[in-house]
This record gives sequence, C-alpha cells and structure tokens, in this order.
Amino acid sequence: MQQSILKEPIVIAENLSVSFLIQRHGINNFKDFVITMGVKSPFEKKNVLKGLDLTIYKGECFGVMGRNGSGKSTFLRTIAGIMKPDEGKLTVKGRVAPLMALGVGLEPELTGMENIKLVGTLIGFEKTELNASLQAIIDFSELTADEINMQVKRYSSGMMARLAFSIAVATDPDILIIDEALAVGDMGFRNKCAKRIDEIKAAGSTIIYVSHHLEEIKKICTRACYLEHGRVEMIGDVNEVCDYYEHQVIRKKA
Repeated sequence: MQQSILKEPIVIAENLSVSFLIQRHGINNFKDFVITMGVKSPFEKKNVLKGLDLTIYKGECFGVMGRNGSGKSTFLRTIAGIMKPDEGKLTVKGRVAPLMALGVGLEPELTGMENIKLVGTLIGFEKTELNASLQAIIDFSELTADEINMQVKRYSSGMMARLAFSIAVATDPDILIIDEALAVGDMGFRNKCAKRIDEIKAAGSTIIYVSHHLEEIKKICTRACYLEHGRVEMIGDVNEVCDYYEHQVIRKKA
C-alpha cells in the first residue's frame, strides 16, 4: 500500500530557478536612492535555486538539508507560493500549510485572533471551515484570551511559534511545510507538536521538513535531499543522505 502512495507525485520541480533582489549598498533616504539610481542600480539579482529538479511523493515525509544559503527556505517558500520561479516549472497538488521560520506569515500589527483569520484564509480555509476550527486553534496554542487579542508584535518567540503551528495544523493539509519552526517553545508544547505531526502523517499528508538537526530529520523523514548552491547534491534514503551531508560538512570544515 505504501509503495502505491509513493508513486503519486505531489510536488514536481523541473529545471526550477528562483532569484531575488538584494541591496548592493546602503540607502538612507529618497535622495540617496535617486542619486544612486542615476549611476547604477542599488540592487543586484541573487540566484538562489539554479535548475533544480526534484519530485516529492504523496504521503511521504521528505527532509531538506543544506548549509545556510543553499536554497532550502527559498525552495519551501516557492512551494508555498510566497516566491515565484524565474525559470522552469513547479507543480504543487493540493492545499499547502506552511509553517515557516519563526514569524514568517504573521502580521505583527494584527492581533493573534486577526492573524488566525488572515493566515487561515491565505492557506485556503473556507469561511465555515475557519469558523469551525477557530476555538480548536486557540485551545491548541494554549494562548490566553488576553494574549490572543494582543498584537503579535508583542509576542515572545514561543508565543509566535504556538500561534503559527496551531493555525497550520488546524486541519490535515495535503502538504505540511516545516522550516526550522519547532526549535522554540517549551518541551511540553514541542512534544504536543510532534504528536500532531504524527497524526497528520498517519492521515496521509505529505510533510516537507527542513532542519539543521539531523537526528530530527532521521526521526521524522523516510527520504531526503541535500542542497548545495541551489542544486540537488544528493537525494535518497534519509539515513544515507544525512550521513553524506554530515561527512561533507565535516570534510569542508577540516
């Protein structure tokens, strides 16, 4: 049964290239901007993903690893629709629930309650579905009534993680993206999150997990890839890829 599930692609990247603009040098005011633009652009294009080819299958737990700047988060943000490809093709089948790096997707000026409604709508909740899930989201987050009605900019890192995770896992998504988002919060809540991930996994959802903690990837995932400079360096069994990645990191540090 598991083999038939794994044969159905849910995320397909074909020659995928993604870039974004970075500021070349400091601009303090509009005058600096105008003067600089008259000489040369203050921005430069940074190519992050470079012809990436990768397929992730329905129902699997897939790990993504690599050094900082290797393109991990850019790949996940492209799957989530936050970034757009420059070249190539990305096919994503089903609803994506992104649990990105701390704070991404939350609007700091809005309250926790307003963020639940905003983020829930953005990730595809129907109005009736969101209303039905509202109390469950608040209960799972363990935030008090005062906290849920407070502006998110006043939240601690742990409170933001609780809110973001609770929204993302309110229902079983087709694809759950987790990008270094479980490294904060107390042990009790982290265990609660791990249990919920297991439930989503058992329901047949696809989980794409990024972490620098290889033991966590080995525990959650069955298959993984190692990204290097925006390309797939290795893909396959999670233990083999983790061992290869660890060897590469140690070798280059030596």
